[in-house]
Amino acid sequence: MEQRRTRRFKLQLPLAVTRAGTERMTVAGLTKNISSTGVLFTTGRGADLGGPIEYIITLNHDGVRPVSLRCIGKVLRAERIEENGAGIPGYQVAATLERYEFVRER
Repeated sequence: MEQRRTRRFKLQLPLAVTRAGTERMTVAGLTKNISSTGVLFTTGRGADLGGPIEYIITLNHDGVRPVSLRCIGKVLRAERIEENGAGIPGYQVAATLERYEFVRER
C-alpha cells in the first residue's frame, strides 16, 4: 500500500502552464489533485521529465475577483493519455510545488 507524506485533495481547477524548461508558453489544463508539495493535472502538451515548470492555478474562477496561485516546480512525470475517451490525445503531468505566490486580478 502506498503511503504519502502529505494529503491529496481531489480538485478540478483551471490551470495554465506558462513555462516548461526554458520555453515560454500558455497551455490550458485542469488539475486532478493537489497537495502541499505538488499537483497532478491534464493538459494538451507534455513536459520534459525533471525540467522546471511554472503554472498558474485559478482558485475562484467563478468569483467576482479571481485569485490565482502562481507555482514553480519541476516535472516528476508526464504520460500521454486519451482525454475524455474521445480519442483526443493529451498528457497527465505530475509536478512539484516548490514555490508559490498569490496573484490577484485587477
